[in-house]
Amino acid sequence: MNQTSNTIACEHREDVLKKQVEHQPLHLPVLYQDEHIIAIDKPPGLLVHRSPIDKHETVFAVQTLRDQIGQHVFPAHRLDRPTSGVLVFSFSADTAAKLGKQMMDKQVVKQYHAIVRGFVHHTGYIDYALKYRYDKIADKHKRPQQPPQPASTMYESLAKFDVPEPVGRYQSARYSLVRLSPSTGRKHQLRRHMVHIRHPIIGDTTHGDGKQNKFAKSHFNFTHLALSCTQMGFSHPVTQKWITINGEMHSEMRQFTDRLASFKV
Repeated sequence: MNQTSNTIACEHREDVLKKQVEHQPLHLPVLYQDEHIIAIDKPPGLLVHRSPIDKHETVFAVQTLRDQIGQHVFPAHRLDRPTSGVLVFSFSADTAAKLGKQMMDKQVVKQYHAIVRGFVHHTGYIDYALKYRYDKIADKHKRPQQPPQPASTMYESLAKFDVPEPVGRYQSARYSLVRLSPSTGRKHQLRRHMVHIRHPIIGDTTHGDGKQNKFAKSHFNFTHLALSCTQMGFSHPVTQKWITINGEMHSEMRQFTDRLASFKV
């Protein structure tokens, strides 16, 4: 076999392997499970359930988890499609409703990690009402005129990084790893609150900094939203015991922070 034939054969094998990987069923890591609830680590880019926003999508957390464990599940809350991390389901609609009420009553403690633009030097509190952002498809049945909704977020700076490369009007690419604790759950709250204090989350294509996103992609191969729900605590809706479920930043975020480590200041 000549070199050209070898090359073609190798490319064919790579295409076959790629298709095999693409068609492999998605496995969702289980963080906690008992007879009433189950929590998974949702990867970025996965929709929780079917949505009119993307009618062509065929993979959803609800159906994937149901097929994985062989049992129907009911989402107790939501995570935006690009956000990863702790996602809780129940095995009955009643239990899901009880968890949902806890969230409405601000009795659930949530913690996120994010990588943002610029140096965040301290711990702070954002109290900034957010006007509801309507989606023409998903929100077509909602009342269009609503007053801004109260929204609050605690933030804490964990690490700062300075990459000596110019980005846009900045002489270097500065980043901060922050911990975010929202006490309300408004649409895109964390992303919009961080933009409000001029520290947009890296990878946010809706509210963020396009030049910073492009730099993170080209220099660090970072292509997702740098936002992960890493902890959730709540009163178990059946046993009434306090449950704390821990997760991690998604793998691409961990790789990003690992590569930033040498630029820590």
